[in-house]
Amino acid sequence: MKKLGLVGGMGPESTIPYYHDIVYGVQNKVGKKFFPNMTIESVNVFDVLNMCERKEYEQLVNYLMVAINNLRVSGADFIALSANTPHIVFDELNKLSNIPLVSIIEATCDEVKRRNISKVGLLGTIFTMDGEFFKKPFMKNHIEVITPTDEEKEVVNQKISQELELGIVKDETLSAFLKIIQRMKVENGIQAIILGCTELPLLFKGVKTPVDCLDTMQIHIDTLVNMIIDD
Repeated sequence: MKKLGLVGGMGPESTIPYYHDIVYGVQNKVGKKFFPNMTIESVNVFDVLNMCERKEYEQLVNYLMVAINNLRVSGADFIALSANTPHIVFDELNKLSNIPLVSIIEATCDEVKRRNISKVGLLGTIFTMDGEFFKKPFMKNHIEVITPTDEEKEVVNQKISQELELGIVKDETLSAFLKIIQRMKVENGIQAIILGCTELPLLFKGVKTPVDCLDTMQIHIDTLVNMIIDD
């Protein structure tokens, strides 16, 4: 069994299902009373978002490398970031890390390819929706990524930072998001919607959406579970 190091706290609401679904996912795969050894290094999501907003990417790299190095010292065999937004500096972190990092974006792109989807919508923080870092692997694989209008992006970003990061789930927020997805289906022809923020599943849990949802967190978790048990 390999040991996972997880950079959590981005935010706590997503770190909880990461931990729960990974340990029980491994147990279900192994088929006996067993939980894997893993270490979580929790950071402050608001520091991460503030650095992204100010485009202080070198500072963000240094901040996350402290967490990565702490996980390396703990004996982790590989590391994952429990959020999409900090992947804005994933390539830089990967170059500096002495052990492998597992990308949530690459894992999601692999799932989109597996489903033979050619056009997807993307919801996430403003940094994820506006940045090129998320779209890169999709573009390489000739998959079109559609983002909401500027006005819709502001709504999505605000609801994530002011509600979902704090564990607040409102019916009116879900209704607004569903309208955005429906518009993107009709006007842009998206075949699926990527939940490109690990807090978004809080909102969409058990909800029927206009197109299939691709939950980046669950896709990432499934990938990590397989890596833990793959000797």
